[in-house]
Amino acid sequence: QVQLVESGGGLVQGGGSLRLSCAASGSTFSINYMGWYRQAPGKQRELVAGITNDESTYYADSVEGRFTITRDNAKNTVYLQMNSLKPEDTAVYTCKAVVIWPRRYDVWGQGTQVTVSS
Repeated sequence: QVQLVESGGGLVQGGGSLRLSCAASGSTFSINYMGWYRQAPGKQRELVAGITNDESTYYADSVEGRFTITRDNAKNTVYLQMNSLKPEDTAVYTCKAVVIWPRRYDVWGQGTQVTVSS
């Protein structure tokens, strides 16, 4: 079973930056998609950024130009560089991976809190 562990969250002032990491581990596996999602109190979970195995990327309109998603295949890790943070970015950020081998399923990390003060 693939497991995801996120890190890098914390408290930052508006205008600051954070870099989130999501590392996948387990026995031999293959992933074709990883993404970052967030959920703020009273709001639905939303997709923030995603990246496919061919490095095609997607960004929510609210973070376009401020956030960058990248991956390091050698480390089985995906990153989310968050710049120019705003208080409305405050949320629990969770990593998701789509595993395609040896079985097809989705796996979620435990989430990491990002708090942006004004």
